[in-house]
Amino acid sequence: MNTQTTYLASKPHYEILDGLRGVAAMMVIVFHLFEAHSGGNHLIQLINHGYLAVDFFFMLSGFVIGYAYDDRWKKMTLGTFFKRRIIRLHPMVIMGSIIGAALFFFQSSPCYPAMHDVKVSTVLWVMLLGATLLPLPVNMDIRGWTEMHPLNGPAWSLYYEYIANILYGLFIRRFSKTMLSILVFLAACATLHLCLTAPSGDIVGGWSLTWEQQYVGFVRLTYPFFAGLLLSRFGKLIHIKRGAFWVCSLFIVVILIVPRIGGADAYWTNGLYEAFCIICLFPLIVSMGAGGNVTGKSARVCKFLGDLSYPIYITHYPLIYVYTAYVCNHHLSITDAIPYMVLTVIGAIVLAYACLKLYDEPVREWLKKRFLMKKKAL
Repeated sequence: MNTQTTYLASKPHYEILDGLRGVAAMMVIVFHLFEAHSGGNHLIQLINHGYLAVDFFFMLSGFVIGYAYDDRWKKMTLGTFFKRRIIRLHPMVIMGSIIGAALFFFQSSPCYPAMHDVKVSTVLWVMLLGATLLPLPVNMDIRGWTEMHPLNGPAWSLYYEYIANILYGLFIRRFSKTMLSILVFLAACATLHLCLTAPSGDIVGGWSLTWEQQYVGFVRLTYPFFAGLLLSRFGKLIHIKRGAFWVCSLFIVVILIVPRIGGADAYWTNGLYEAFCIICLFPLIVSMGAGGNVTGKSARVCKFLGDLSYPIYITHYPLIYVYTAYVCNHHLSITDAIPYMVLTVIGAIVLAYACLKLYDEPVREWLKKRFLMKKKAL
């Protein structure tokens, strides 16, 4: 008897959406570099709204999850779905935690008030916990920024991504379009309320294990992710005949670099801008990206950016910790720090590409063969 091993094949990607994820990931790096010079004060920061890239990521994820899995549940078990998501996401979660631990002792700075006298054994313990993606309480923060993943801050968004996948797999995949629309409407109301009433005038937050921060994180997750899912189900895409990737990329870049709107006496104006971007503009961009076509050099750019987007997002922040410490220790202005900014960006790209080719792709391929393959008699 002959056997053949197969696993549920992936559908063709929306190449433009892959590319847009890469564009947004690069903007996150630029935002974090400039954040090192603002002391966390977004009222004065250049490249001001880069944090909205996370909300855009959530919407892309919801759209892609709906496209990839909504029509597969008759032949796919819940266990298979969770295995596929873990295989796709978790290897780089582990790598991000390892890189964060490896660079931790190169980050000594007054900017990190809790780093004094941290033991190697403590860092290793936090690294192991970080590799599980379990959120750490504030009293386990070894940096002093109240992060629930103190070796690799952006892992907080993967924590919520996992929650969204669990909710989708257990419950929301069964929602009708009407039920899902009601959920999305309520989530949009919560997003608007948070944006207009946030104490800092922006939707920033979600990375700390406190009730307030967890609420912010869940609000930031719920509308974009499930609006993306709803958009995939309705399939109402905007078709641009030429240059769809570049048009959408320009939209994303402009949205994320817009200066702070209003000051401390008019926080609501900035919140209104952010709510408009999340609720209205991001679905528009996803619709245009999914409805567009890309060929030639543009397709290769999308492929490269898409492949690099997740690795660079989940591994760049340990380098940002080092950069922030260097800026803080040497009191560098933005002008003085430009060479180090460029070096950090190059380092982030090289590190992410190395992780992708030498670790992530081989590990995921091995895991697929080990846990997703089925034997069929011929």
